[in-house]
Amino acid sequence: MKFTCDTNVLVDVLRDPSAEEAFRVFLSRFSHLTYLSAVVILELRAGARTPKQVRLLEQEVFQRFTRVNRVFAPSADAFSAAGKLLATVATREGWTAEAHPSLVHDALLATSCRESGVTLITRDKDFGRFKAHLRGWRFVAPWPEVSQ
Repeated sequence: MKFTCDTNVLVDVLRDPSAEEAFRVFLSRFSHLTYLSAVVILELRAGARTPKQVRLLEQEVFQRFTRVNRVFAPSADAFSAAGKLLATVATREGWTAEAHPSLVHDALLATSCRESGVTLITRDKDFGRFKAHLRGWRFVAPWPEVSQ
């Protein structure tokens, strides 16, 4: 089983010492199974407003995963699947994609995780809206207990 952290989880890790410690404990057991999504890199980088925040992300997050070639990116198929997923959920719930722009990245993250066989670690309840439409995709709350 492979894992990746959603943006909200990594923001907590960067801001909250107890979340950072929980992340370090998780990585001490599962670093060999943990990857970083290019979608999460986009979201984190877009939120970094100061040179200090950029350095912190580069040194503490991005380099940790790029050094060991553990970054995955969505393919064209994942983009297409994300569009289909958004259309399906929007039709079922009665809204337009413009009404929920934050779900675009979430849908892309979900479909690329499914494509790469990666379980998403997240606190975001919006992912529950996708579960019924993405066979074979998993998401869990921080921090999963897994047998190695």
